[in-house]
Amino acid sequence: MNLSSRILSMQSSPIRRLVPYAQKAKKNGKKVYHLNIGQPDIKTPKSFLQSIRDFDQEVLEYSTSQGSEELRNAMINYYKNYNIDFELDDIFVTNGGSEALLFALIAVCDPGEEVLIPEPFYTNYSGFSDAINVTVKPITTSGDNGFRLPSKEDIEKTISTKTKAILISNPGNPTGAVYTKDEVMMLASLAKEYNLFIIADEVYREFVYDGLEYISFGNIKEIEDRVIIVDSVSKRYSACGARIGSIASKNKDLMRNILKLCQGRLCVPTLEQIGATKLYETDKSYFEEVNLEYKNRRDTLYSKLIKIEGVSCQKPTGAFYIIAKLPVDDAEVFVKWMLEEFDLDGETVMMAPAEGFYKTKGLGRDEARLAYILNEKDLIRSVEILEAGLKAYNNR
Repeated sequence: MNLSSRILSMQSSPIRRLVPYAQKAKKNGKKVYHLNIGQPDIKTPKSFLQSIRDFDQEVLEYSTSQGSEELRNAMINYYKNYNIDFELDDIFVTNGGSEALLFALIAVCDPGEEVLIPEPFYTNYSGFSDAINVTVKPITTSGDNGFRLPSKEDIEKTISTKTKAILISNPGNPTGAVYTKDEVMMLASLAKEYNLFIIADEVYREFVYDGLEYISFGNIKEIEDRVIIVDSVSKRYSACGARIGSIASKNKDLMRNILKLCQGRLCVPTLEQIGATKLYETDKSYFEEVNLEYKNRRDTLYSKLIKIEGVSCQKPTGAFYIIAKLPVDDAEVFVKWMLEEFDLDGETVMMAPAEGFYKTKGLGRDEARLAYILNEKDLIRSVEILEAGLKAYNNR
């Protein structure tokens, strides 16, 4: 029996597909420092679990397909802090940001049409596009200049009659790039000139460092009818397992049609919505403390990495990822070797090979993404192990 070309064309997650190697390493007695996945160790606000413990109804009912009004109103109040005014029917609750991404792509692209995405990018962008027969056209960026966007003229060369949207993560996963006001306005002008949607993945909005100004696509009045904001509580409140996200747009016709997709999957889990409602009531001081913690972790990891012979990277200004160029021919082979054959006093490190974050063949083969989601002591130890591993690998 034959499987569909859609499922066969999807790549395996470069973040998760090496997990069996890590599991085997642990079974063999190794301690593995996980720098491969954006799972923060920051404590989830207690209000999330307490609100679920306080749930006292005899029947756990369906929620509405749009999401509970309490949660959507809490999200609306949250966006007001960023001078973005949504109404209740402008925002729907989704099963994580991933479902919001998938719904956005389904809603704006027909099979055979195209979406432009700066590469390297979050791998699900390509996976979901492949699954619905939408073509990803990469806008190539480079770590040499901090993954800044190319010129408007260069981006225009990638636009065709089949192009329907620009999909962008700001701050960027996996790059850690925070786009400037000029870059955001340049993409906005392209969207207007070429009648494109902008799917703005803004799940790392709180994680911007060094006093940089953060510009949301939701703040640009002249393109509000073509902006779709994808969001999530996962990283913001260190609640990845809650799987609560959202999709928001002021395009009423778009949202009426996305509602069909929400209705098709019935609803998002009721208890998690109750917990997420409380998360959105978290005091702003929580973000100040978490932002400072991640900035310190970034500084620690970056300062140690650039001291390793043959390793090069730029200091990221947002999210919690660094892409580093390693002195190896194939980062995936090296990561597997670190898990299977290397340890330093019984400990090793797992990273995410970066080639899978690119659409252009051959790019990123000698790069890895490292997530600074561990405490500073563990980050320092991780870099010690990485440095020793690189020396041993290249001296085989």
